[in-house]
Amino acid sequence: MLKWFTELSGTEKRTFWACFSGWGLDAMDTQMYALAIPTLIALWGITRGQAGVLGTTVLIMASLGGWIAGILADRYGRVRVLQITILWFSLFTLLSALTHSFWQLMLTRGLQGLGFGGEWAVGAVLISETINPQVRGRVVGALQAGWAIGYGIAVLLSTLLFDYVSQPLAWRVLFGLGIVPALLVLWIRRNIEEAPVFAMAKTKANRGGVSIWEVFAAPSRATTFKAILLTFGIYGGNYVMITWLPAYLKLALHLSLNNVGGYLAINILGSFSGAFLNGWMADAFGRRRTFIVIACCQAVAVAIYTLAPINLAVTMVLGFVLGTLQSGTAAGTGAYIAELFPTRIRGSAQGLCGNAGRAVGAIMPTMVGVLSAKLHLGAAMGLCASASYLIVVVAALLLPETRGRDLSAVTEATSDVESKDVKYGNEIRQ
Repeated sequence: MLKWFTELSGTEKRTFWACFSGWGLDAMDTQMYALAIPTLIALWGITRGQAGVLGTTVLIMASLGGWIAGILADRYGRVRVLQITILWFSLFTLLSALTHSFWQLMLTRGLQGLGFGGEWAVGAVLISETINPQVRGRVVGALQAGWAIGYGIAVLLSTLLFDYVSQPLAWRVLFGLGIVPALLVLWIRRNIEEAPVFAMAKTKANRGGVSIWEVFAAPSRATTFKAILLTFGIYGGNYVMITWLPAYLKLALHLSLNNVGGYLAINILGSFSGAFLNGWMADAFGRRRTFIVIACCQAVAVAIYTLAPINLAVTMVLGFVLGTLQSGTAAGTGAYIAELFPTRIRGSAQGLCGNAGRAVGAIMPTMVGVLSAKLHLGAAMGLCASASYLIVVVAALLLPETRGRDLSAVTEATSDVESKDVKYGNEIRQ
């Protein structure tokens, strides 16, 4: 399953590591908040509903940041904007360490979200346009493993800090370490080249002439809204678990901080594996079929994990399964969205579709917080997450298959590209 990496060129490998590292460090900074929720509830007296709002805020702002970064990447280049987004989310993670109230933290977290959404959008387009289409699903899907590593680093840091540093200081030190990803920009400036597909397209067209509203124009409109529906289901379900799982393990299952770290480690290991599983399935069986199968399995697994009376041993095993499937649904979005749109608007489409889904899906963590006032926390999580994954199935059925599509040839309006599925049929359909 990893043979594809040895066959990448030097340029492809460097681009992969840049995007992989950026996404991983992005995850580290973003997941610090989820790990600090129990401490903030205890220290600041914020409610679960407010905790959910803080989680939702960064996701809503990520949608705006993704769209803005995508538009800028279409005009000024993928690599330049990737550097800006990494610097942005690093700075505002650091500033979060200096906050003293719910409203101050909501401001810094919201601004951090702009960089969070922008980094994902630009990185996904850059790697999609750089990699050979025969292995694009596996390579872009593998980037999701970077999220697992970043999340794992955040868990490790939080476990150590909360063990050896007082809680009022530990969460501030944790956020303060969020400035570290800024160092990655120095390496990117020296080693990463612009995406060949973008560079070629730029010589043929005036990039500044592309309207920011073109993704909503008649040729692309239907695909845009279907892709947003897909990502809404994926991230709505995933962010329920990402935001609330640490609190569920501590507040509902009454695990100690050390035990929470152990259970999260199992979940993260599954998330790491899921990225490679999705990429292999997407290249072997097609993008749509992979989304449908993994989303159905995830809905069932989440329902059992949060609603069934299972013991701690089963909880640990299912934690691995949840991580695998959770990563599996998200890992396929980068390549798939890039394949749905032409080069001239690919950045803005990736930023909008990927992150608008985050924004709409961001209501799910808040809904969990609100519903948990009347329901058991696990029940609220299970209902919201399972419903989200069923939406993924509906969206995947509405969208076209794109496996094997040559992005350098996708230069026309989206509706025209979709109408040519017959041309690509022998390559992308089973």
